[in-house]
Amino acid sequence: MTKMLAELPGIERIRKRFVEMLAERQTQIASHGLAAWDATTVEEIKGNLASAQAILHQIAGSAGSLGFEDLGRMARKCETQIVDHLAGPSANRADCPIEIISELDGFVAQCRKEIDAHA
Repeated sequence: MTKMLAELPGIERIRKRFVEMLAERQTQIASHGLAAWDATTVEEIKGNLASAQAILHQIAGSAGSLGFEDLGRMARKCETQIVDHLAGPSANRADCPIEIISELDGFVAQCRKEIDAHA
């Protein structure tokens, strides 16, 4: 897949833009995760998790097609975990599951690695 990507005209420019946007998006995801963790109301937790999920969805949708398959899989895993939580029975509790925060932290760390590798 990577060899085929390298042959597409303009793909490097698109990949570069993806990495640039990734820097901003990973900061937003980290901020939403921290805000959800620190929140004291169900609405704050749900709102921040939903915002993180929306950003993860964007990353998951484009990462794989640009040659960032592992990052795309991680984004999808985090996204699914949030969606499942928000649709589940514990969504109306005023606490944020540590498992979600842990996954988000791992995803943000992987983003940093990708950003550093393409700087």
